[in-house]
Amino acid sequence: MLKQLLRKRRLKDLLAEGARENRLHRILDTKHLTYIGIGAIIGTGIFVLVGKVARDTTGPAITLSFVFAGLLCVLAAFCYAEFASMAPVEGSAYTYGYCTLGEIFAWIIAWDLVLEYAVAASAVAHGWSHYFQDMLGLINQKIPWITLTVPEAFARAPFDYDHHGRNFVATGSYFDLPAVFITAVLTVLLVKGIKESAGFNAVMVVLKVAVVLAVIVVGLFYLNPANWKPFAPFGFTGVSFFGHTILGGNGTDGKPVGALAGAAIMFFAFIGFDGVSAHSAEAKNPERDVPRAIILSLIICTVLYIAVGGVLTGMVPYTELDPDAPVSRAFGKVGLEGFQFLIAVAAVAGMTSVMLVSMLTQPRILLALARDGLLPHWPFGVIHSRFRTPWISTILTGVFVATLAGLLPLSILADLVSIGTLLAFGIVCGAVLVMRYLDPEAERPFRTPAFPWVPIGGILGCLLLMFSLPWENWLRLFVWLAVGFAIYFTYGFWRSKQRAIDEAVAREATT
Repeated sequence: MLKQLLRKRRLKDLLAEGARENRLHRILDTKHLTYIGIGAIIGTGIFVLVGKVARDTTGPAITLSFVFAGLLCVLAAFCYAEFASMAPVEGSAYTYGYCTLGEIFAWIIAWDLVLEYAVAASAVAHGWSHYFQDMLGLINQKIPWITLTVPEAFARAPFDYDHHGRNFVATGSYFDLPAVFITAVLTVLLVKGIKESAGFNAVMVVLKVAVVLAVIVVGLFYLNPANWKPFAPFGFTGVSFFGHTILGGNGTDGKPVGALAGAAIMFFAFIGFDGVSAHSAEAKNPERDVPRAIILSLIICTVLYIAVGGVLTGMVPYTELDPDAPVSRAFGKVGLEGFQFLIAVAAVAGMTSVMLVSMLTQPRILLALARDGLLPHWPFGVIHSRFRTPWISTILTGVFVATLAGLLPLSILADLVSIGTLLAFGIVCGAVLVMRYLDPEAERPFRTPAFPWVPIGGILGCLLLMFSLPWENWLRLFVWLAVGFAIYFTYGFWRSKQRAIDEAVAREATT
């Protein structure tokens, strides 16, 4: 049984299969892949979370939180880049885990990636909904005779989560209509094709990066250095173990505070760079372009995050930052109402591109699972004859994302995404260690530097942040994994293509 759970796929078999089937169009270059990475990263973290975290957890030291979280992601990014150069096929971390650690670990990674992509898209949809409604409110202020509002009954999820009381609280709404609407629009766009989606994403990325740069430049003229004192009012640490603080202080809600505590929360802001590797099968030169795009997109976003965090806390005292729309309302506080509207538009565009990339990537993971027999070919492995996209998987992803976005609160979704992604990142870092020793002669166009310290550091960093999350997150993760194991042991374990290959080889050996 254990041997079957740890069966592996060979890299050369995957590469040969991908070349033979030629299912997806190879049309993405380094530029497009970098756009995909930036599009996935810059969104809810910089436009929403930065305000609440700076106000309640870090103060101006949020810049250090970005540094800590960014460094951890760089370690994981190097590991992703090495695997992406070795295995330019769809599947991202799932495929890498299958080739190195075995089928059961690959399934765990794939199931976690559903949290990272589909559930993350649902979380971002909430942020999109808030900024969209904020933008409508600004339009109403400037043009009073235009009444554009979302009815209160359809303005947010029906429940919110009280972390202090640890219970759900009714909001009075039925579901989040704007979040469901944007999910439906993106689903239609993604069914039509990767070329159209990549072009739309490039436009959104250029727009939001331009506005982020404008925020940094314009904000420099409104800095008050006194706002940076004290720099770390909550301290530099803030480490917990299963929700119990062991280093640093606690906030009013009982959670740890400090720069490291902020890093555990702001890690959510960096999620998405690994999505570049899921599009290896659609890259023109995946061995070269994918590693470049992964590293480039992460470095660019980390620098922008640090700059925005410093500018915001320098413009407005951290205690006055708005927890819902901190960037736009910070400029409103210094009298730049017109610029506030521009930022709201950019935030809507930015979070649209994050959702687009997440919903673009998720069906490719499902396609890889269907390719290996762990999920049924229909509907997950079906490619549209004209658009050459996994269209049924895309529609199912859209329905799943819309359901979660419409009904569950942002806090629950964001916490699920963080712990699931940290687990996947840690496994990938471990897989690099295993692969280097099991197959040291394999061709590696990109090699993780400072081996083995980079993957070891990635593993330890992921564990540190995972243990710093509240115990409820672990409980939700275990429930999620239990559902995944139920699916695997009732279908995937028995229908695995690698199982059939191994059994055929065994029969030949006995005859």
